[in-house]
Amino acid sequence: MKICLVHNSYGAYSGEEAVVAGQEQMLLEAGHKVVSFTKTSEGLNQSAMKKIDAFFSGIYSRKSKREFEQFLKVEKPDVINIHNLYPLISPSILSVGYEAGIPIVMTVHNVRLICPNGLFFTHGEICEKCSEGKEYWCVLKNCEQNLMKSTGYALRAAFARITKMYQKYVTLYTCLTRFQRNKLISAGYPKEKMVILSNFSRQPEVDVEYNGGEYIGFVGRISPEKGIPNILRAAQKIPDIPFKFAGNYERMKKLIEKAPPNAEFVGPLGQDELDVFYANIRILVLASECYESFPLVLTEAMYRKIPVISSWYGGLSDIVIDGSTGLLVKPQSSKDLATQIKYLWEKPDLCKKFGEEGYQRAMKKYTPAVYIKYLMLIYERAITERNSKL
Repeated sequence: MKICLVHNSYGAYSGEEAVVAGQEQMLLEAGHKVVSFTKTSEGLNQSAMKKIDAFFSGIYSRKSKREFEQFLKVEKPDVINIHNLYPLISPSILSVGYEAGIPIVMTVHNVRLICPNGLFFTHGEICEKCSEGKEYWCVLKNCEQNLMKSTGYALRAAFARITKMYQKYVTLYTCLTRFQRNKLISAGYPKEKMVILSNFSRQPEVDVEYNGGEYIGFVGRISPEKGIPNILRAAQKIPDIPFKFAGNYERMKKLIEKAPPNAEFVGPLGQDELDVFYANIRILVLASECYESFPLVLTEAMYRKIPVISSWYGGLSDIVIDGSTGLLVKPQSSKDLATQIKYLWEKPDLCKKFGEEGYQRAMKKYTPAVYIKYLMLIYERAITERNSKL
């Protein structure tokens, strides 16, 4: 099968970028042919003209539409897999694929189809005000803390909703979790076009055994929506338990300077350093205060038989099974978080049990082999459904 991947890459590497790259690699390894239609947001902030171009192209890009039309004439793929279209590609290309008779599968990485910033989170709190056609709230609240950017995000979301470009031209949507799927259906997206395909992550190259660990670990972006202040408040309540954070902390330098003595920030780590960091974690904590989609750090921990304590927001409860692979806690409650951390820290046998069950779940649901198997079934279904309407 020949697959066309469409993606507007972000200015910085992220979990979504890892998924797109991993998907391409897996398809190639499975013997399929992959062609890519890509643009990058890197460098957009370097000039006013680039920002203006991104503002308008995110709403509707005639240039990308023309380029994609020529691209499809040359490549003639069997299926198109959309990832991110903003800000340089835009939904303008969807009609091109549809009119060419090519099925379009959209991987839904976040909630950008119904929330301009894709997070349902702004100014430190959950926000769904833009739902039901009220994208103007993105401007009124200045969600991106940049009025021009917030306006651009609101306009492109409103334009896509009003024109129904996604609903008219996308054959199937692959959602990462039930939570994400239900949010889209509630917003009016067709239930029959929704399928769930969880993210994948690659297993460690060598077998790893859980050794009990030495600290509570956090891996990822050090930013407000990840609940870092809440974790630090929990750390203050249990000063005898050490906490370590791996990830870029440039956005929260001032908060980190006030961290309690038992909390250490080690910064971003290379893969070898990260493997060592994981090897010494007793419990992985993810206290997100936003609706997470599918953080890859959870499956990376599960492959290493590390138990997880997580907030139950968003799709996290689909991944972490409370009382089986870890514990779920009330979001934004440092008291609940500290209580559960202390409880599990003092029960090494339960840590090991949760870790083993998490490993079995990851091997059953989140390996590349499982992902590619179901992805191909989705592609085949999309081709069948599109052909039936030609």
